[in-house]
Amino acid sequence: MTLTDKDTTSIKKTEEPTDEQLIARFQEGDEYAFDLLVKRYRDPLMNFIFRFVGDRTDSEDILQETFLRLYKNKHYYKEIAKFSTWIYTIAGNLAKTELRKRKRRNLFSIHNFMATEKDYELPDKGITPDKHANAVITDTEIQRAIDKLSPKFKQVILLRDIQGFSYEEISQIVNIPLGTVKSRVNRARLKLQVNLKKIMKDVS
Repeated sequence: MTLTDKDTTSIKKTEEPTDEQLIARFQEGDEYAFDLLVKRYRDPLMNFIFRFVGDRTDSEDILQETFLRLYKNKHYYKEIAKFSTWIYTIAGNLAKTELRKRKRRNLFSIHNFMATEKDYELPDKGITPDKHANAVITDTEIQRAIDKLSPKFKQVILLRDIQGFSYEEISQIVNIPLGTVKSRVNRARLKLQVNLKKIMKDVS
């Protein structure tokens, strides 16, 4: 009996370790498990952080600091929580700290919000150059609207609508009650709609 390509793929998927298995291996000294976690979370975390702070250089610094803290504080993780909620908590706290520092320095530029083709690739459905330009502008305007939100609203809407976390997971990441999470997400969405209307009015 021989295995087909489909069977082999299925076996590989079932053998792929979970995040929790990888962090457990890393806690036991397996450096390769750390590398796998970095590879698995690098892109989604970068997307989350960049949407949060809006600056590519700052986002890269925060991403590196997130993984550095993972490396140094690996034994603080306990499997009572999902690994994803733990590492997003670290990244979110670092992002909020950066925004507070920036506010104190009064250094902010809307021009930092430029989507990259890799991070925010649009589906190819016969988009003409003109339509593609409009799509990119729309994404930039959405990011501008997100940035107008306060950090507490920005964090929950990014976790829910961009990263796809459940309300329960967001409650653990942000450390607030479930009802508060749902309320903040709803209020953030309403504020985002208002911000978008203002921005679209300004550019029209």
